[in-house]
Amino acid sequence: MQKTNRRKDVTHPHFVAVRLTDAEMALLDQGASMLGISRSEYLRKLLLDKEITNRIEVVADMDELRRLVNEYGKIGSNLNQIARYFNTGGDSSAEMKDEIRQCISDLFSLRKEVLRMAGELHGHNQTH
Repeated sequence: MQKTNRRKDVTHPHFVAVRLTDAEMALLDQGASMLGISRSEYLRKLLLDKEITNRIEVVADMDELRRLVNEYGKIGSNLNQIARYFNTGGDSSAEMKDEIRQCISDLFSLRKEVLRMAGELHGHNQTH
């Protein structure tokens, strides 16, 4: 059986340029040298032979999330009581209006807190 040189059988018509730091270039040269192949062949081996997986790790403060869920539950309960009051013929009063304003204020505060947590999750440290 005649041994064929794979490099001559396969052409590589596309050229890709990559900028590397000195340390990255040293790693590339070291890897290619250890296998006794060119830089290009070494990079092709890395590209074709090595599977790259994208791993996303979500870290959440469960106590904080439970607290937020409980707060939303309390606000929802208050809004249900207000709706029941008005649906059964209750009159509009300053006290009811204050309660509605408080619920809306609480919802906006929780929304801001959730957005802050989401920003931290995505690596954004926003302070407003």
